[in-house]
Amino acid sequence: MAMHPSKHSDSIMFLSNEKDSPLGKPHKRLQLVFRAICFVSFLTKKRIDRNTLVFSRLLRDPSYVINIESINDHEKQLFHGINKEALAKLVREKDFNGLLQFGGVRRVGEILGSHLKAGITMHENELRQRKDTFGSNIYDKPPAKSFLSFVVEAFKDTTIIVLLVCAVLSLGFGIKQHGPKEGWYDGGSIIVAVVLVLAVSSISNFKQSRQFLKLSDESKDIKVEVMRDGRRQEVSIYDIVVGDVVCLKIGDQIPADGLFLDGHSLQVDESCMTGESDHVQINETQNPFLVGGTKVMDGYGHMLVTSVGINNAWGQIMCTITDDKNEQTPLQHRLNKLTKYIGNVGLLVAFLVLVTLMIRYFTGHTENDNGQKEFIGSKTKADDIMNSLIRIIAAAVTIIVVAIPEGLPLAVTLTLAYSMRRMMLDHAMVRKLSACETMGSATTICTDKTGTLTLNQMQVTEFLLGTEIIMMTSQIAPEVLELLQEAAGLNTTGDVYTTPSGPPEICGSPTEKAILSWAMTSLLVNFNEIKQEYQILHVEVFNSQKKRSGVLVTKTSTGKVHTHWKGAAEMILAMCSTYYVKSGLVAPIDHEEREELELKIKYMASKSLRCIAFAYKESNAESQILEESKLTLLGLVGLKDPCRPGVKEAVESCRAAGVSIKMITGDNVFTAKSIAFECGILQPGEDLNIAVIEGPAFRNYSKEERMEVVEKIRVMARSSPFDKLLMVECLKQKGHVVAVTGDGTNDAPALKAADIGLSMGIQGTEVAKESSDIIILDDNFNTVVTVLKWGRCVFNNIQKFIQFQLTVNVAALVINFVAAASSGEVPLTAVQLLWVNLIMDTLGALALATERPSSDLMSKKPVGRTEPLITGVMWRNLIAQALYQVTVLLILQFKGSAIFHVNKKVKDTLIFNTFVLCQIFNEFNARNLEKKNIFRGILKNRLFIGIVGVTLLLQVIMVEFLRRFANTERLNWMQWAACIGISSLSWPIGWIIKCIPISNK
Repeated sequence: MAMHPSKHSDSIMFLSNEKDSPLGKPHKRLQLVFRAICFVSFLTKKRIDRNTLVFSRLLRDPSYVINIESINDHEKQLFHGINKEALAKLVREKDFNGLLQFGGVRRVGEILGSHLKAGITMHENELRQRKDTFGSNIYDKPPAKSFLSFVVEAFKDTTIIVLLVCAVLSLGFGIKQHGPKEGWYDGGSIIVAVVLVLAVSSISNFKQSRQFLKLSDESKDIKVEVMRDGRRQEVSIYDIVVGDVVCLKIGDQIPADGLFLDGHSLQVDESCMTGESDHVQINETQNPFLVGGTKVMDGYGHMLVTSVGINNAWGQIMCTITDDKNEQTPLQHRLNKLTKYIGNVGLLVAFLVLVTLMIRYFTGHTENDNGQKEFIGSKTKADDIMNSLIRIIAAAVTIIVVAIPEGLPLAVTLTLAYSMRRMMLDHAMVRKLSACETMGSATTICTDKTGTLTLNQMQVTEFLLGTEIIMMTSQIAPEVLELLQEAAGLNTTGDVYTTPSGPPEICGSPTEKAILSWAMTSLLVNFNEIKQEYQILHVEVFNSQKKRSGVLVTKTSTGKVHTHWKGAAEMILAMCSTYYVKSGLVAPIDHEEREELELKIKYMASKSLRCIAFAYKESNAESQILEESKLTLLGLVGLKDPCRPGVKEAVESCRAAGVSIKMITGDNVFTAKSIAFECGILQPGEDLNIAVIEGPAFRNYSKEERMEVVEKIRVMARSSPFDKLLMVECLKQKGHVVAVTGDGTNDAPALKAADIGLSMGIQGTEVAKESSDIIILDDNFNTVVTVLKWGRCVFNNIQKFIQFQLTVNVAALVINFVAAASSGEVPLTAVQLLWVNLIMDTLGALALATERPSSDLMSKKPVGRTEPLITGVMWRNLIAQALYQVTVLLILQFKGSAIFHVNKKVKDTLIFNTFVLCQIFNEFNARNLEKKNIFRGILKNRLFIGIVGVTLLLQVIMVEFLRRFANTERLNWMQWAACIGISSLSWPIGWIIKCIPISNK
């Protein structure tokens, strides 16, 4: 029998007949050809006819041989011929009739070569073929901003354009007057200096942009659980392929388009695709279509991936979205206002200098290098007048360039980029730039308990049957043991995978893993057998409001139907009217028994154990709902989750820093108190009636009562996500800057409402992560404290740079204005001022914005939301240094020639050199705004030392070797020593001035 291409040949799956390939076996080839025929019938919208069905029967006979002729090289692929567009369209358009006509979800799985339980194989060749045929789960991003675009943006600065125009005119007149060999220096030097400033600024901005894009890519690389080779495995979302069976649970992002295989109560939020806020129910009979990019809001299940990357709607949308962040943080907004204000002052000074120089020039009060008047009325050449005017305008414009602190926004960008990069190394991923600086103002941190304050390494340490502790399985009656095995083995979202060699692999949440491990070792549950013996009829998935999960099961051999519940011990106990004892007898729960059981729960909780209860009820065979009353208590287990090492010290450091820590947990009040004492959140002697509260009680308070007690609360137990949101809103109304940790889907409102939302990277759902500002990658409270330090460091670094830059601004403006008004000329040329601008804006920002957080930061109170950028301490330091620099430079301006016995050119060089060296020495002063020891920790900041060294080296080159370019004269050793000596006095002045006490407001 031979198969020949038909009019649908481009849709048929051709198979390899190589002998060394498993596909070369006739039976395998025949099976795969049948998949292709089924697929063609779907594409042509025709039902599979009788001949095809006969053909399918032949597949059951391995001895049947089929020959395939005319196979081209490009057709020797496992999935050749499958129309991926039609497959993608099936889900994208939610074509349920087409799916039914084709044969349903399972038929699609067969065609894609995927086992609906075990998934696909991990064989490298098969994964590669799937990617080659159906594409990868990646999409083409819009091109990021090029380096040229940053250069163009830098050129948009009006003052730079004016300066360049002046430089070009000066270049033209200079060449005309003095010839190309000598005439290019003035204009050419300005052009080179401007280009250098623009290049450094553009390169810096370009690098930071690339840094933000890289972090953005890392934040999107989420982990997805898939079934491969019969085992549940975590893979990157980018490694998902068509045919993968993906495990879905509450909070997951659906990684690609696909079809629902199995599961319970699965609801999806498709608002990101459709705009509809109502959750969509997913099931096998009516709506099995799952769309990539949407979120699982309830239930769990498995899906078969049918299209990935740009072949689905989510990928096509993401192709059009750029990740370039033009986000303006609150601090940047405040700095822009400050920059505008300082720029206006600079503009006024520049205008006054321009007017003064013009008047002095045209009234004949200025002289050239030969001591002759520059302007002598009509006898002055037009070229000379034009050159002088250009020089005057260039000097005035350059003053504006120096006066406007363009380095402030750059410093914010640098320090944010640097802190984001360092925070990644400290296990914190920043999703929102403003969170970096806002965290520095945090006054309250509302933290979860499990996994954040504790290790999240659950282990069952106690088991009570009734009121008795059970040590061995042999103590339990067989019928009770069987019910416990049902409860632990069926009422779970975890899985146990047995391997021929090695111990079984347990998957699921830490709580589920602990219970499953206990069920295997203590209850001797065989998970493969129990899943075959029972059929699950209905599931109620655990959620943080009800704090329980339930399952309705039937035993296939007897037809008995059981309802099983598992959850918070006191809540399950409230649903029970009877309980089992170890002998197998059922005892009623009267008032005394209930009190005794409650005492047992409290005693376990007081030992920091999480108490979980199991209960069941025999239901009617026709029952389709889980009964919630008159249950029989099967037993209680206590799970130990030890505190993280160092968490107590971290809490104490927060308290010393003026930050209040509040623990919000779903555990009962006794477990919560025990952990809170262990972590240092509660102190001995504290009034627990005020400091500890349960969620329902807080919820039921009036608004006035909540506002009265909210600041006194340290621990909230038995809380729901709504209680957490309520607390955040109350704290914000009281003026607090609130940081909140969260990991569940229901935590999303609180994470969004908080000033800083901190989601957990390990236990956190994708919904929680997308609602947060920062992801704590190791789920560790110590990392939260590290983020707090970095937040304070960002604000502190910006303040350091503001103090440094404003000192330069004030000194440059005053010296130029006074000199212009008195002598009719400015001592610092345009090129020199541009060089100072480069040191101040770019190199200074790099040096001061990359300081790492010190322990001193955690000894200060939080910076208020409206705290002034320039504090009293900064004004003290700034005025002292600026006053010293102005005094020294004016003395050099008017008496420098007499003091050093030098000509005007050397005097101007001395002024320029001293001015630059003052800024270098003042950089050290700016490292610490309050402490006298400015060298503490300096060896840890190699970048600072490197920048200071490079600045000093470049200054030597400017003075000694680029004399024509910088308009300087070479200085001898004595003159260099004088410049360094004068500049170094800024250190003792800084030390003395810090002895003056001043309010930091």
